[in-house]
Amino acid sequence: MTYSIGIDSGSTATKGILLEGNVIRRRFLCPTPFRPADAIAQAWETLQAGLENRPFLTLTGYGRQLVDYADKQVTEISCHGLGARLLAPGTRTVIDIGGQDSKVIQLDDDGNLSDFLMNDKCAAGTGRFLDVISRTLGASVEQLDTITAGVEPHAITSMCTVFAESEVISLRSAGIAPEAILAGVINAMARRSANFIGRLSAQAPLLFTGGVSHCHAFARMLEDHVGIPVHTHPDAQFAGAIGAALIGQRQGKRQ
Repeated sequence: MTYSIGIDSGSTATKGILLEGNVIRRRFLCPTPFRPADAIAQAWETLQAGLENRPFLTLTGYGRQLVDYADKQVTEISCHGLGARLLAPGTRTVIDIGGQDSKVIQLDDDGNLSDFLMNDKCAAGTGRFLDVISRTLGASVEQLDTITAGVEPHAITSMCTVFAESEVISLRSAGIAPEAILAGVINAMARRSANFIGRLSAQAPLLFTGGVSHCHAFARMLEDHVGIPVHTHPDAQFAGAIGAALIGQRQGKRQ
């Protein structure tokens, strides 16, 4: 049996996948610690534990160059398109929203990268933004779907993390329900993401990946703004790691 491991060392989470062919055999997920290399090492040890032969290891993400025992390092853009196609064959557009960046990837009919946009200069509209605002209102990101179900979003004017936090506090003081504020924040983020996607003339099918894709309220509002169906997948957060493992698999076969 030939195994391949892909590890995506992100700014807030470290994801790992053990792949055999096109089948995911093991998953690894943990918050990225102060020393990201420690999480990479933990993922590597966990994913290869008990295997007879050493799998090919491919790293991607912010921390991909932090360790010297990887067989290959690749950029996130290369990985996310491949990973998305494994999760949802036929995908033409990928919107990935992670902890501190977001990216839109356009694929051709064969799944090859044709264009992309990346926003890594500002945390507005990312997982970190959502986390900060949720905490300001005494909630966690995991609770957002339940809290905002059936709630009319209140208008949020600022998308800068610092100013939005101040605005949220002011709205709360003015007696606006926290549920409506949170729904408004999600809606503002979804609108911003839809504008970002629109810069690439996105085509369906569209797959929503990254940690924020677990928020179904966000996916629903994004679909309203972007005008095409937005799909996600239980393993959407692992798309980068899956793509890295696929690249490693191909490389390993050539050696």
